[in-house]
Amino acid sequence: MELPPLAALRVFDAASRQLSFTRAAETLGMTQAAVSYQIKLLEERLGGQLFLRNPKGLELTTLGKRFAGPTTDAFDLLREAFSATEGQQETLSISTMTTISSNWLVHRLGRFQLQQPNLAVRLETDDKVVDFARQDVDVALRHGAGEWDGLVSHFLFHSDVTPMLSPALLQKHGAVTKPEDIIDLPWLNNSYRGWDGWLTMNGVPELSCKKDRRFEIEAQSHLGRAALAGEGVAMLNPRFFRFELATGSLVQPFKDCWRSTNSYWLVFPHARRNRPAIKAFLRFLQSEIEAEEIELAA
Repeated sequence: MELPPLAALRVFDAASRQLSFTRAAETLGMTQAAVSYQIKLLEERLGGQLFLRNPKGLELTTLGKRFAGPTTDAFDLLREAFSATEGQQETLSISTMTTISSNWLVHRLGRFQLQQPNLAVRLETDDKVVDFARQDVDVALRHGAGEWDGLVSHFLFHSDVTPMLSPALLQKHGAVTKPEDIIDLPWLNNSYRGWDGWLTMNGVPELSCKKDRRFEIEAQSHLGRAALAGEGVAMLNPRFFRFELATGSLVQPFKDCWRSTNSYWLVFPHARRNRPAIKAFLRFLQSEIEAEEIELAA
C-alpha cells in the first residue's frame, strides 16, 4: 500500500493530538473546512472513519487509534531532525512531579547544563501524567510500575519511605527509640499505605484508629514542610530530604525503609529513543544516582 498524501497525514497528526479540527486548523494555518477535507480524503483512502464527532468534541475511532501512534512518532522524528539544525540551540523539555522536581532534580540541572552548553533545558512541574501526543514535552520523570503504552521506560530509583519528624516534635513527645514509639505521635499522611507497610515490616500491628485523615497531602515536598513545622510525623523518602537530615532540621529515627512496588522512571516515546539530548540526559541521571547510592549507603 502506498503512503497517503503527506498533507493529509500532517492534518491527521494535528487533529489526533488536539482532538479538535478547529485547533488543528489554527496550528496549521488552515481553515477548518480544509482540515475536514483532508481528513475525509484520508478516511476514503483508509476505508474507514478516523474520528467520532461527539457533542463534547472529537474522539478517535479504533482505526484512528491504530494510525495515530505511528503518525505521531513519524512527525516527531521529522521535527527533531529539523529542530537540530546547525546554529540553532536545541531545547530539552522535561516534565516532572512536584517532589522530584523541587527536592531532587533542580539541584542537578545546573551540572547537566554545564556538561551540555549547547542544550537549553525547560522544566515543567505537574503531578498530572503528561500526554506526549498533545503536549510539547520530550521526556518525563514518572512514579509507577514502569509500564506505559508507547513509551520507553528507564528505571531510576526505588520509592523508599520511613518516618521523619522535626527535632521540636521529638523534644515535645520524648525519645523515639523503637517502632512502637511512633504510635503516640501525630501522623501526617496517615492514610498512606506506606504506614501499614513500614509498621508491619517492624512487627507493629496496623492501627486503624490512627487513620483519622489528619492530613490529605500527596506530594512529599508538601508533607516535608509540614513535618519541618512540627505538625507531625511523615512517611518520606530520605533521598528527597538529604539536606534537611544533614542539617538536623528533620530527624530520621530509624534507618530501615519500606519499599513500595512503584519506582521512579525516566520515560519518553519510542520514536525519540535515539535522540542525542535524551541519551545524554539519561546518562547524566544514571551517573548522579550511582554517586548518590554510594553516599546513601555510607
